[in-house]
Amino acid sequence: MKYTPNVLTIAGSDSSGGAGIQADIKTFTALNVYGASVITNVTAQNSKGVKATYPLPAKVVKDQLQTVISDINFKAIKIGMLYSSEIINEVVECLSNNTSTPIVIDPVLTSSSGVMLLEEAARTALVENLFPLATLITPNLMEANYLLQFKGKDTENLCTQNKALLLSELFACSVLLKGGHVNGEIVTDYLQTNKAMNSFSHKRIATNNTHGTGCTLSSAIAANLAKQPDLFIAVKEGISFTESCIQNADGLQVGNGYGPINQLPFSQY
Repeated sequence: MKYTPNVLTIAGSDSSGGAGIQADIKTFTALNVYGASVITNVTAQNSKGVKATYPLPAKVVKDQLQTVISDINFKAIKIGMLYSSEIINEVVECLSNNTSTPIVIDPVLTSSSGVMLLEEAARTALVENLFPLATLITPNLMEANYLLQFKGKDTENLCTQNKALLLSELFACSVLLKGGHVNGEIVTDYLQTNKAMNSFSHKRIATNNTHGTGCTLSSAIAANLAKQPDLFIAVKEGISFTESCIQNADGLQVGNGYGPINQLPFSQY
């Protein structure tokens, strides 16, 4: 019998249902993997933005994580919002013995509305302690610039491809640098591995339904890695899936701001 792969998400909860744990679980369901979750933060947010964040005690995160990994065989792990160095270090300790499970990290720094989702004091822990566990990190351009500057690199004269290459060299992992924040009709994402640079270009979709795009993409990649080991295929199919989620989101009327994308286009909302 062929079993459904198990995938874990470690991230924050979005009360509007558009991003975070909620988007991750919808993505796992759509891609036919079994999703489990460890919640790190509870956020109060809607389509207009994040109003407040409530990080859980690090011990609560640790207890959740230790409990699920002691029992469930996960084929991939996605990590999103962590918020504090205490939470990051507990996650690192729990996963430090992992030698084979692919880990996809979405390095969440701020919300799209500008609310801080990672404490300044936690950024060293993210880079120095968590990133060494990563198979892939998925920064957007703003996050990429911050990470490079954090390591003392000048980003002003670097093209996007070279930023992806430098990030991969600095953090010794593969990097998917997302191009959605770059102006233009064509969006290009760059995947840098230790073997090659690949680019994925697609036409920008005109829509206000973009909430949860980054969460969905990183979760889709993790789900794909749980089913097969090729990172290029996992990323390519993850980008294609996320694009279809955006294309199928126009039928969702959720709030008066930036609405969610649709991970379950064949479901009846």
